[in-house]
Amino acid sequence: MISRLSALQREEELRLLVRELPDHSRRAFFDEAERLLKDPDTYASLNYVFLGGLHHFYLGKWIRGLATIVVFWVGVALLFREPIAGLVAIFSVSVCEIYELFRSDTIVRDHNNNVMHRLYSKISGQ
Repeated sequence: MISRLSALQREEELRLLVRELPDHSRRAFFDEAERLLKDPDTYASLNYVFLGGLHHFYLGKWIRGLATIVVFWVGVALLFREPIAGLVAIFSVSVCEIYELFRSDTIVRDHNNNVMHRLYSKISGQ
C-alpha cells in the first residue's frame, strides 16, 4: 500500500505512476501540481520568523494554526496574571514549533505527497 511507504519512497512511486499517464493527463497533473505544491523553505521561514503558527495556514491546516495562535496569545495574556502559566503556554508552543522547524522538509514532503496522490487519483480516475 502506498501510505505505508516512507515519504521518499512514496514520492518516487507517485513519479513512476505519473510518468505512465497519457501526455494530456500528465500535463494536467503537472499544471495543477505546480499550483498546489508547497515549498519547504517558505514553510520553514514562516515557522522561524513567526513562531506563532502561521506556517500551519500555509499548508491549509487552519484549525491547528488557530489553536497554536490562541494558545500562544493566551500565554502572553497570562504573563500579567499568572506568569508561570503564561510561560508554560508560550514554552509549550515554542517547543512544538521548533520541533516542526527542524522537520519542515519532511512535513512539507508528506503534505506534497498527499496532494500529488489525491491529484493523481482524480486525474487517472482511480
